[in-house]
Amino acid sequence: MNNPEHKDPRSPRQIMREVMELCADCDTCRTMMEEDCAFFLELYRLQDQEKEQGIPVSDEQLRQLTELCTFCGLCPCPKVPMDIMEAKSRYIAREGLPLATRLINDVPRMAKLCSLMPRVTKALQSNVVTGPLLRKGMRIHPDRQLPVFPKQNFFQWAAAQGLDKPAKGSRRVAYFAGCTAGYLFPEIGISVVAILRNNNIAVTVPQQECYGMPFLVEGDRDRTLNLARDNMERLLEAQGAGYDLVYSCPTCGYFLKKLLKERAYYSDSYQQEVEADPTELKIPAPEKGKGHFWHLKKSMYRQILKDDGYFSGIDPLRRVALADHLFDFGSYLTRLLEQGQLNDRFSPLPERMAYFAPCHQREQKMGSPYLKLMKRIPELDLEQIGSDYDCCGMGGVFGFKEHFHPKSLALGQSLMEKFRAHAPEAIVTDCMSCRLQFNHCLPYPVYHPVEVLARAYGSDPK
Repeated sequence: MNNPEHKDPRSPRQIMREVMELCADCDTCRTMMEEDCAFFLELYRLQDQEKEQGIPVSDEQLRQLTELCTFCGLCPCPKVPMDIMEAKSRYIAREGLPLATRLINDVPRMAKLCSLMPRVTKALQSNVVTGPLLRKGMRIHPDRQLPVFPKQNFFQWAAAQGLDKPAKGSRRVAYFAGCTAGYLFPEIGISVVAILRNNNIAVTVPQQECYGMPFLVEGDRDRTLNLARDNMERLLEAQGAGYDLVYSCPTCGYFLKKLLKERAYYSDSYQQEVEADPTELKIPAPEKGKGHFWHLKKSMYRQILKDDGYFSGIDPLRRVALADHLFDFGSYLTRLLEQGQLNDRFSPLPERMAYFAPCHQREQKMGSPYLKLMKRIPELDLEQIGSDYDCCGMGGVFGFKEHFHPKSLALGQSLMEKFRAHAPEAIVTDCMSCRLQFNHCLPYPVYHPVEVLARAYGSDPK
């Protein structure tokens, strides 16, 4: 198993000090991220404390600083969040991960526990005595309600439909549902299946685990790497069998397509694959067009452009292959539309909705494919809300936590005000963490774009 600590002797404190020094030299995020990121707000406060007041930043303050990064992807320097995750992993290797943190991040396990004891779970959530005690034990803020798990999750529904078996057809899709669609909002997965069926595309739901991001941001390195390996191998096996690979959760895609691939292009095996000259590094340049590369002198860059990151212990060619063959479902449908292969005979939806493109969708640089698709629905009044730096503030499960809940609401306040000013009949967003936050803060119903498209096809996922 990959363990960068064997090659990198730095302590987590040293890593965090280097992050602070790097950001102090740059200072770009002081104004760019001051309202959008709890981490940078605290980082610059600590820097000012040390520089202006002469009060050194303590080890405890550095440790707490790592807890404020949710890996939203908004910061312009990819090195910073990866270094924070490295530091956090080393803290956790030393301290261990609290049981409460393990439970709240393990959505599949929580779903199984709640399905086994639904009445007990409901009583614990609603009882005025046991509910607060349960939230306190799990370090959930008292103002946050525990998520409600449906009686039948998507994977159970898919198995009942026979979708856990190989699909037959000229065009076949393997669907990676993720935890939120899989266990919390099965109507999303059901909508994906309905849309594919309306386009005569066969679908299978391969065996899958949590994609790994919740464990990455908590510093659980072993669990993160094991999940990443398992999901990668199962998806690539399906791709090798002739399936198109799609996902409906932008955070799943951000992890599996972008983070997992980080630095893989710098590996020796990738350089051999693309037949790079021994004196150079060939790095894909999609901005130039498909099949184009940047050619960098190895003598100048070989010490800094290396596959030595968090995921370097996983086969780099497999990581690249997964990123190249895995598609956001909205992008997949848009590609079908451009090829003239999408059924766009939508029924009218005379409703007024507001669409928010979440952080992890924006950071994949794919545009807003769902917005383009939904605008083809007759009579649907749809407006995009939010700028490139707007964030709901939820940060996965971070918004549930005692220490992060107030920051979560503060980070999302600007976006919530924009929605209130627009006053739509409903909100549409790809991200179900955003959905949980919108449900907490706003009075409007919230849908995934696939639910809207399924309705326009005449399918009701409910």
